[in-house]
Amino acid sequence: MILIVCAFTIACGVFYYQMSGYALAAKQAELHTTVGSLAEQTKLMKENNSEAFQQFYMLAVSRMAEEDQITVLVTDEQGVVLFLAGPDGRMATQPGYIIAPEAARQVRQTGRYAEVGTMGVFTEASSYAVGTAVRNDDGEMTAMVFVSTQDTSVAGTIRHSTQMLMLILLVTLVVALILSFIISQHMTRPLGTIAAAAKEFAAGNFSVRVPEDNRCYEIDELAASFNNMARDLDQLEELTRGFISNVSHEFKTPMTAIGGFVDGMIDGTIPPEQYDKYLHIIAEESRRLSRMVGRMLDAAKIQSGELLLAPAPFDFSEMTAQILLSFEQKIEKRELTVDCEIDDRLMVMGDRDHLYRVVYNLVDNAVKFIDTGGVLSLRAHPKGQFCMFSISNTGTGISEEDLPHVFDRFYKADKSRSMDKTGAGLGLYIVKNIINLHGGEIAVRSDGGETEFSFTLPLAPPQLAGSKPQA
Repeated sequence: MILIVCAFTIACGVFYYQMSGYALAAKQAELHTTVGSLAEQTKLMKENNSEAFQQFYMLAVSRMAEEDQITVLVTDEQGVVLFLAGPDGRMATQPGYIIAPEAARQVRQTGRYAEVGTMGVFTEASSYAVGTAVRNDDGEMTAMVFVSTQDTSVAGTIRHSTQMLMLILLVTLVVALILSFIISQHMTRPLGTIAAAAKEFAAGNFSVRVPEDNRCYEIDELAASFNNMARDLDQLEELTRGFISNVSHEFKTPMTAIGGFVDGMIDGTIPPEQYDKYLHIIAEESRRLSRMVGRMLDAAKIQSGELLLAPAPFDFSEMTAQILLSFEQKIEKRELTVDCEIDDRLMVMGDRDHLYRVVYNLVDNAVKFIDTGGVLSLRAHPKGQFCMFSISNTGTGISEEDLPHVFDRFYKADKSRSMDKTGAGLGLYIVKNIINLHGGEIAVRSDGGETEFSFTLPLAPPQLAGSKPQA
């Protein structure tokens, strides 16, 4: 409202100034024509000193003043009024008035005068007044002629136009305020809905959604972003609950086993000859806990950007072979067929420890989710400036709705039927981020009863590939 009022005030001021300037210029142009004519007559009167001609001159000037509703002043070169004729037909000689010194000085210096004021004679400060010098044939100033008028019609027109403009602007202001109120109500209503939904989120209710059809592009875009945020928060909340449940279960199971076996050894339930067997179980469960804590720490480092790499050239083929051999017992136990096509001495540039965990995790998942007697396939070969690695297994595969989320943090596919009862949904999240930090890409495909994970890694430059690889 303040902006509109200020804009309208400026518009009225500019309009009044332009109208007044136009009226002043037009009136002064008209008066200059009149005063020029009077100056010619005054020059003739000065050149002819007969009393009859002077009487004729005064009558003519008086009639012109009455007809044109102007006041005529004829002064000497010092500004002393010699003759006056008013719009009421009144005329006077030697009235004793003196023109303002500034007006007389301007006429003597420039030969012309044009102002709005009293000239030191009139009472009306808004009089239009012009003046000119009367010169003889030798160019000497012999008199000055001033003409003044009060143009009430022009002033009335300007005042009436300004009043009409103010009325129009006032009506426009009222209409604009009404429309602004209606529009603001229409716009703030969905904002109020969004604010209420935000309060629900603060209370922990992430199922609330706001309408996205508010007929305002910006509000609809805000609502869509808000709903996307709500869905992400809802999903994150669900994943977090699942993660806490899984981690609690995964921690509880080995800790229960460790505590039970240790208590059995202490109270004598487990005989000494079986200590070695149960100590191996305790050691395996401890390593399982260590792996779980390590994954959680890695996930936290990835999220905070603190996971650092120490890239160096190493033999990717040799590392993959080592990992595959470490799964020999599980492969034989599940009677798997291994189809392995890995090029010799694939030198890649990367952090061997982190990439070891990547390949180990993928092989562990492939062996864990494969059917008994299934086929496990590994491929590794150079492709341009990258090493292309893929691992696939036969089995039930990953459902279509779960496929886009397998790399999400805390996500576990098909929790009710998953073969992985103890995972926390961090393995593939860590795998993807490690590959991305190395400048590679990872993808997953699952169709026709076969699931395949594939990723790329940059090959080591030729000048470094011949150097001694990491142990």
